[in-house]
Amino acid sequence: MKRLIRHEILNLLEFWLSECYSCVKWCNVWSDFFDVNFGVRQDSVLSPFLFGVYIARSSMLFRDSFLVLYADDILLISPSVCMLEKLLRMCEHELGLLDMAINIYNLI
Repeated sequence: MKRLIRHEILNLLEFWLSECYSCVKWCNVWSDFFDVNFGVRQDSVLSPFLFGVYIARSSMLFRDSFLVLYADDILLISPSVCMLEKLLRMCEHELGLLDMAINIYNLI
């Protein structure tokens, strides 16, 4: 709403993203369907754009560093380990304000 997007479009996106179900295929066997209540919708052309719009304010806080956004991934680049740790903590804080979290299992 802060970006002055028309209410009809916001309502459409809210409806589209609120009813999301998925299942898992493993060894040619399909699981039952389950609700997907969080995360970025995979295989959607619109998802990377919506993620970028959603996180745009947070990405502007990292002007003195390198922050690369691609689809639903964030890459932090820093000249030192100490600065990288500081960036990571800042990123964690900002994402927390958006009710998002960093997947620590993908940290290198």
